[in-house]
Amino acid sequence: MRVTPIAAVMFASALPAMLPMIATFPILPPLGLLLFVAWRRLRSDLWPAWIGLPLGLWDDLFSGQPVGSAMALWTIIVLFFEAVEYRMLFQDQWIDWLLSAVAIALAIFGGVFLLSLTGVSVSYAVVLPQFGWSVLAYPLVARLVAMLDRWRLRK
Repeated sequence: MRVTPIAAVMFASALPAMLPMIATFPILPPLGLLLFVAWRRLRSDLWPAWIGLPLGLWDDLFSGQPVGSAMALWTIIVLFFEAVEYRMLFQDQWIDWLLSAVAIALAIFGGVFLLSLTGVSVSYAVVLPQFGWSVLAYPLVARLVAMLDRWRLRK
């Protein structure tokens, strides 16, 4: 039961590397990140604060980002959710979508910033379509995660 969320995030992180697609700029949403955020928003009790380190390393190996960038950013996302959820009085789907969009923006634009620290010149405008598709795809991914969670709990 506890392996399903981790396996789903790991599979989603590796999936774009398996697709026969070549792109000159990022357009596909980071599926591993979306599933990670969706699982964290749905079942916060399953994710300890350190889970961003191993899952981020796995994502770094398949995404082409410098090793350690997703590790740091995903851990910051978990800590962000911990801090925000502690102060929230209520929660609905719009707040969930807004918080997830902030986390996605943190990961995507933070990845560009960390990449610029390595000496690679990347414009933030290049990742705007990826950010837009990611925010629009999040409700579908959250529904998929809810279906996976129902399946996981039935077993």
